[in-house]
This record gives sequence, structure tokens and C-alpha cells, in this order.
Amino acid sequence: QVMEGEPFYHFSHRGTRQRALSRHWGWHMRLTRDPQVLWFEQQMLKRRSKRGTGVVPTDPWFPKQWYMNNDVHPDLNILTAWSRGYTGLGVVLTVLDDGLEKDHPDLAANYDPLASYDFNSNDPDPQPRYGDGDNNWHGTRCAGEVAAVANNGICGAGVAYNAKIGGVRMLDGSIMDIVEAQALSLQPQYIHIYSASWGPEDDGKTVDGPGVLAQAAFHRGVVQGRGGLGSIFIWASGNGGTNYDNCNCDGYTNSIYTVSVGSVLGDGHRPRYSESCPAILTTTYSSRTTSKVQIVTTDLHHRCTDKHTGTSASAPLAAGMVALALEANPALSWRDLQHLIIRASKPAHLQAEDWAENGVGRRVSHYYGYGLLDAGLLVQAATTWAGTRPQQKCSVQAIQVPRDIGSSLTISTDASSCSKSIRSLEHVQAQLSLSYSRRGDLVVALSSPMGTTSTLVTVRPYDTSQDGYQDWTFMSTHFWDENPNGIWILRLENRGDDTNTGGCQLSSFILHLHGTDEDMPARRSAAPTTDECLKRDEHGACEDCGSSLYTHHGSCLPYCPPHYYGRARSATPRDTARVCASCHPSCYTCQGDSANNCTSCPSGRTFQDVTHSCQHP
Repeated sequence: QVMEGEPFYHFSHRGTRQRALSRHWGWHMRLTRDPQVLWFEQQMLKRRSKRGTGVVPTDPWFPKQWYMNNDVHPDLNILTAWSRGYTGLGVVLTVLDDGLEKDHPDLAANYDPLASYDFNSNDPDPQPRYGDGDNNWHGTRCAGEVAAVANNGICGAGVAYNAKIGGVRMLDGSIMDIVEAQALSLQPQYIHIYSASWGPEDDGKTVDGPGVLAQAAFHRGVVQGRGGLGSIFIWASGNGGTNYDNCNCDGYTNSIYTVSVGSVLGDGHRPRYSESCPAILTTTYSSRTTSKVQIVTTDLHHRCTDKHTGTSASAPLAAGMVALALEANPALSWRDLQHLIIRASKPAHLQAEDWAENGVGRRVSHYYGYGLLDAGLLVQAATTWAGTRPQQKCSVQAIQVPRDIGSSLTISTDASSCSKSIRSLEHVQAQLSLSYSRRGDLVVALSSPMGTTSTLVTVRPYDTSQDGYQDWTFMSTHFWDENPNGIWILRLENRGDDTNTGGCQLSSFILHLHGTDEDMPARRSAAPTTDECLKRDEHGACEDCGSSLYTHHGSCLPYCPPHYYGRARSATPRDTARVCASCHPSCYTCQGDSANNCTSCPSGRTFQDVTHSCQHP
């Protein structure tokens, strides 16, 4: 055969065995001596494996990653996002924490020095400080959740395993406003997402937030960061649940510029450490009570761990999912992302007594926000999302003279002056100044004209402060997309004893409404992954999902889950249907049904490279 447009010729010889791995001596000598042959080489068989054939990573600990490998239902639906080709490529994240082990074998390939800095020692190297009981492992664990390298035979896989990851060392030393501000404004045109799992003491008695400089850094980040689309700040809601803390007393979590992430256990129950407040937007998994395996990630000294837990484990999972969404649509603004996160969160099996439907028909909870984040829905909604119109803000001064709180106080205020600029709400803030004899006994709730009630702060039994709230701003996401027009009601209630009543006054209440002049509910919500079934049987189970999806247990999936592989339904070329067929029981993932078609192994078995099989140790 002549190779098209090239001076090369391909000769095949009957006498040479096909798939020969050694040269045929006779022909080799003959061609060597021929003056007209300038170059020749016997074509030998090369071993090549298809890249990215399987969506399920082959890392040895991926079978332990229950929150993304379909072990729990629902999981975070990461596999669906991966099956659509989104793995975080081109997205840059940094973890603001106690350092990052940049030479960890499961992080090194994704490590990005340009997204890293050490503000504790003022140098560019974020390597954590060892010794001292080695307690600076937190940043390295959070980074692995986001961007641990996949398919490299080490540990597990990060949610956005093709993203670039940096680390900022800032918590291992004196923490000052200026240090926080520097960290929050590191390389804002280069870094897309900042993940943070820290804040004021979660002791149930602190009311504190960012200082002047950090506050300015947040604002500058959303206005100028990422080319004007806004930096994305992902924040853990707090671990103060055992102290009855409330995340609305934390000015980082309740900033409108941060995405506050709550936690849930694998079985849908609330972890005892989780805090509640209406600033929480969404939830991811953080630990599991039914097994010893928690969140799987990278650990200090090049190790892996399956023991990472807490709200600080939830936020990086959400950060990784946001990275997938940004790869799907890099033009999303910081506000677009919050809209999409709300639409891609589902109440699912999350247990709480306070689930309530807001004025636009979405269920929302003070523990979980809008529910469990679904990566498949998030990337699907991101690809088709049209940008939101500019953010409008409208403030209403609700009281003119101080009012006594007594055992309870109700303030009504008319927000119809805002109806020109805001048709659909986003964040709502109540800025309060009040004196109180025992701050933790006061419950504050806000109700919208559409009848949604949001508890801004609950009883905090350990908060015995007599300082009240001085110009403190509470925030709620529960009125999202509602129309603000009409009467808003603020209710303050003393849940302690009568001794609280003396000298307790509300001196100022400003209602800040944020939103847009577009009718947002008119936009269709992100529909679940379209079920493109072409043919169903008499029980309603799908028999044919077309050529782009796999039929699996009667439904249509964009990938085949662990223990299954994708293949054509039949050998006839006319039949384009694809199905998920079972792997051999010894395999975790595979490319066929025999014990020698494994591509990775379940926990407790070792992968044999040569035979592609899984062996008992």
C-alpha cells in the first residue's frame, strides 16, 4: 500500500508471522543492501489501551469513595458529570488553610505554584510545617478531595481530578485581618475558586466576622476577580453544632459573597457537629456512621486517609463540583453559580424537621439549604444557563425610633418601594442594632410577603453576652427568586426567663434586599437528566436508550457504574443500542465479563498488571 501523500510504502510478507515481535532476518538483510531503500522498519504490534474508555477511575481507593461511586443513593452524582467529559480541566482552585504537601504523589501532577503562597512565613512555598504532632494535615486533605490525580494507581480520585490546585498557608501562625485579606485576594485573575474551612470560634458564644480589609477583599474579589465575573469563595458552614452554635453569627459564612456549604451523613441524618442557619446554600456529604470509611483523600507524608470528616470535608467537595460547572461554562458569574447551585440541590433523603416550601415552590432547610448538591444536574444546568441581569440592591430603614423588645417584638415594614428595581430576590439581609441582657436567649425570625419564614438566629445557650448585636448583619437565602413586594415582618422573641426584659431595645433595623429585575421563576428549573428512552416494556422499564446512553436496570445512564461495563446490546450492526453488562465478580471496573478483563479491583484485592485480574492478597 502507498501511504497517502507520503513517500512511504507498506509491504506485507506472507512468510512473516503476523504479530511478530522480532525482525525477520532474511528480509532485513535484503532491504539493508538495496541502494534504493533509504529507510525501512518492520512494523510490530504495539500495546495501546484506550484512554478514558471507562468513566469510573481505576485508583485503588476509589471503591472506598462511597459519596461518589454509587454506593449510597443518591450520591453526589459526580460520575454523571465525568461521563459528560467534565473533570475540571482549565480550572484553578486554591485551598486557604494550614499548607499543602505539594510533592504528594497524588497531588504533584495537579499542583500549581502560581495558585499558592505562604503568608505565615512570607514565601511562595505552601509546604506544611511538620513535627509538633504533625497537626498541619488539614489543607493537604482538603486539596486531595478537590484534585487528587485519577487513574494513577495512588489513593483515590478528586472530584475535579484534572483541575489545577494550589495551597495557601495562613492558619499556622498569627491570624490577622491583613493576612486573611491577602489570602482572599491572591492572584484573583488567575485563581477561579477559593475553598476555606475556617472562621471565628465555633463555641456558641462568639459573634464575629471579617475585618475591614478582609471585607474589602471579598467585595473586590466578586467585582474584579476572574476578569469581572467574580472570584468564587466556597465556605464551610461551621462545626459548632455540639455547642448549639448558629452560622449566622459567623460573618464569613453569612456573607453574600461566599457559598456556604452544610454537611450530612451518608444515611441522610444530620451530623452532631453541623450548625444551622439560613445562610447555608447547599450540602454535601461529610462522614458516615454506618462504616469506618469516611472521606478518602491525600494525607501528610505521601499517605492516603479514609478518615477525613467534618464540615471542612464538605466544602472542598462542593468546590470541586463548582470547578466542573466552570469547565462546562467558564462565563458564569459568582451570582450565576449561586443560582445554579440552588437549582442543582435536592432535598432527597436529608432528614430535618424544618423542611419548608418557599414562595416559589422550592423546599429549603436551615440545616441543608436547598439540599444535596448534584454534580450531574449542576454541569447540565451550567451548559445552558443564560447569564443573570445585574445585581440590584434596595434598603429599607424599618424603624425610626428605638423599640422595647420585652418578651417579644414584631416589626412590620413595607418593601413596595423596592418593587421597581427588584422583581426576583437573591440574598436578603437584616442589619440589626439591639441591646440585650443575655444575647443567646433571643430568637430572631424574618417573614417575607410570600409567607416564607426564615429563623435568622436560634437560641444559643452558651451565649451569655450582654453586648447585644451592634450593627450585626444576618443573612438568609430562603427567599431566593421570591417577589419582595409587600409587607416584611421581623419578630424578636425572648426564650429565656423574665430577667431579660430590662433595658432590651431594638435601636435600628435595616432590611437589605438583593436581587434582579428579571422574573427568574419564569426560567425553567434544571430538569433531571433527560430520560431519552426510545422503547419501554410493559412495566415501564426502558429497553432501548438510543445510541448515546446505556440501558441499566430499566433506566438510561450516560455511563456504566462500578461492577458494569458498556457494550453493544447485540452483534448486529443495525442495533445501535448500548447496555451495561456485569463485570466478573472479582473486578471493580472492567472492559469485559471475564476475570482477565478487570481494570481495577475492589478493596482487599490487588490488581495484576500482566493478567488484568484481581487477586486476593
